[in-house]
Amino acid sequence: MFSSIAPLARHNPFYAPHFQLVQDGVRKRPAEPAEASATRRSLAAASADEEYSCEYGSLKFYALCGVGGVLSCGLTHTGVVPLDLVKCRMQVDPQKYKSIFNGFSVTINEDGVRGLAKGWAPTFIGYSMQGLCKFGFYEVFKILYGNMLGEENAYLWRTSLYLAASASAEFFADIALAPMEAAKVRIQTQPGYANTLRQALPKMFAEEGIWAFYKGVAPLWMRQIPYTMMKFACFERTVEALYKYVVPKPRSECTKGEQLVVTFVAGYIAGVFCAIVSHPADSVVSVLNKEKGSSASQVLMRLGFKGVWKGLFARIIMIGTLTALQWFIYDSVKVYFRLPRPPPPEMPESLKKKLGLTE
Repeated sequence: MFSSIAPLARHNPFYAPHFQLVQDGVRKRPAEPAEASATRRSLAAASADEEYSCEYGSLKFYALCGVGGVLSCGLTHTGVVPLDLVKCRMQVDPQKYKSIFNGFSVTINEDGVRGLAKGWAPTFIGYSMQGLCKFGFYEVFKILYGNMLGEENAYLWRTSLYLAASASAEFFADIALAPMEAAKVRIQTQPGYANTLRQALPKMFAEEGIWAFYKGVAPLWMRQIPYTMMKFACFERTVEALYKYVVPKPRSECTKGEQLVVTFVAGYIAGVFCAIVSHPADSVVSVLNKEKGSSASQVLMRLGFKGVWKGLFARIIMIGTLTALQWFIYDSVKVYFRLPRPPPPEMPESLKKKLGLTE
């Protein structure tokens, strides 16, 4: 039994840095033929000579990454508004909305098909702003923290680097999202409160002032920061693992289309884990934004362990598809604007020499 578990453990993309070094090459590979080596070098040179529209880490690069984030998050979240509406209603009123299919049926019977689109405007605006900060700042912090660590440590601790960069980016992204998220939940879960964003915003401000828009920011951090850390770190390491163990040829030999397929698959895998990690906090946010005067801790205690997992299946479907599409759109935007897209990280030559892995 243990003989079968050991290889799986070694192939775990979140493997510890010390053991990752062992996996990446303590055993010296047999010398490759001169022709193969030359081919590999020429492919690397071709990749390096590819014309990009800007330099990696430049202001233009960050700005266009932000545009990619706007499109990837704004479009995808708006596209799944009907599923999100039913999921939110299941969380705040489980007696009435007993399941996904029952939730759709009740909503259509009461509000018609148009009722499924409630909250689309705050969703589009809020998640576009969130995407701008999430993806744009992720690139900023990834490069910033990588430079602070140095080339060797950035490789050794790359998972920690992804986690720190994504958490930092999401902190600011949630501040941008919070007002629209609060309005969306009110529109979707409180019948008769407001049907449009124009109706909801002044009503919320009149009732609770500016606090109405930011009282959910702490639960948002609870939900979105673990979600985003999993989303980026799992995606980055899954892409690395797919090219290493699944894709039959190096990334440099793959077409742009093949690379985007790998992006989509890695995004879906990451999305499933994201949904599970962040769902309890998502339940708290939905209830908190519906109720006046409640705190996150009070809502959490009232829901209990079973209550915070209501609507998980709907969220896995939604977030899995959402995350895969987001990464696909984001990477497609990078391709369209000819932005630098570095391949999965490889062990620096200086580290190989220290470990005696090169002649």
